[in-house]
Amino acid sequence: MKFLDQAKIFVQSGNGGAGCVSFRREKYIEFGGPNGGDGGKGGSIYFEAVENLNTLIDFRYTQHFKAKKGQNGMGSEKNGCKAPDIIIKVPVGTEILAEDGETLLADMVKPGQIFLAAKGGDGGRGNVNFKSSTNQAPRYAEPGWPGEEKWLWLKLKIIADAGLIGMPNAGKSTFLTAVTKARPKIADYPFTTLHPNLGVAWVDNYEMVLADIPGLIEGAHEGIGLGDRFLKHVERCEVFLHLVDVTSEDVVKSYKAIRRELELYNADLVEKPEIVALNKCDALDEKEIAKQVKKLEKACGKKVFAISAVAKKGLFECLLEVNKYIKRERKPKTEEEKIEEPVKKTWSPL
Repeated sequence: MKFLDQAKIFVQSGNGGAGCVSFRREKYIEFGGPNGGDGGKGGSIYFEAVENLNTLIDFRYTQHFKAKKGQNGMGSEKNGCKAPDIIIKVPVGTEILAEDGETLLADMVKPGQIFLAAKGGDGGRGNVNFKSSTNQAPRYAEPGWPGEEKWLWLKLKIIADAGLIGMPNAGKSTFLTAVTKARPKIADYPFTTLHPNLGVAWVDNYEMVLADIPGLIEGAHEGIGLGDRFLKHVERCEVFLHLVDVTSEDVVKSYKAIRRELELYNADLVEKPEIVALNKCDALDEKEIAKQVKKLEKACGKKVFAISAVAKKGLFECLLEVNKYIKRERKPKTEEEKIEEPVKKTWSPL
């Protein structure tokens, strides 16, 4: 399924039905009073967050949502029927913004969350409501109240426990493939990943959702490359797993370039916990790896893990460290899931 993380749509709630002007007409009743019913309420537009969606691609083909008008009132004090509401389903993590693209109206972060985007118009009152001692035969009824119409922006920020960040071709997609059942495209050239990919790994019997973000380059916060569009997807992550290519010319420069782009995009991102790992360590000998690890540890001031996503070396220790910073409520494995795999295996793809 094609990934789409933003869309602009038009919503219009239904108008209310008109009230009815009617009088009682029965045999032997010469002066029947007013009996016009009220109009029905117009349909409203709601948004609902659901778990089984992960893209806004549906809104590329359906961009207009219009609810129906309420039924008009009828004689014999019969009220019109309310028009059905329209419920638009969006992925969890979707932000609903006004037409300016900046005013946040709702943040759909919980499954089942409901947001009223456009309220249907109320129905008009029939002439029976205007009867009085001085006006016993009113010939007036209210028209239905108009609904609301507006343009809205939908912007999806995927919800993941940990975000994989790094320069292009740092091995993020390979890492995701090694620890989860996700199968993103992998190739030996930059910008192979064109959209975020999600995968679920199990660590110490708890699930961990990982997000593979397209590689960042210098100037990404200004729109250079692909990263500026997808940096928003790491805003909800609890922790970053920063992968640095050990075979790059300068690992320190690569590390600092990414940290600078995060800070320029959103200063709050650099305050998030970060695990640093040197990837592709199968390409160098142990002496050279130790040299690179020492150099990067001095630059970042924290422990650096030496891993190889291709050879699947050092991944478990790295994931254990990432798991320490995940604060969301996590789901333990069921007994059936534990039985399906070897007892000694402490983590596995979902």
